[in-house]
Amino acid sequence: MEKKRENFVRLAEQRVNRALKEIRLIGNLSNRSAYFSTDEDVKKIFRALQKELDTAKARFGDAESGSESLFKL
Repeated sequence: MEKKRENFVRLAEQRVNRALKEIRLIGNLSNRSAYFSTDEDVKKIFRALQKELDTAKARFGDAESGSESLFKL
């Protein structure tokens, strides 16, 4: 049981830190001097992120998870 816990902690820290870094990079896209986006683009990005967060959270509660999908604007 201890080994499973160690594996979980190690992987969770790596994966969450990687995800946080990537989310910060998405935030960099808000730089209007470097990029152009529409309000609809921004809504699509955050809907896709929220959907995956909701799916991941549900999996911890043994609820039905959604299907995997790739993001596309």
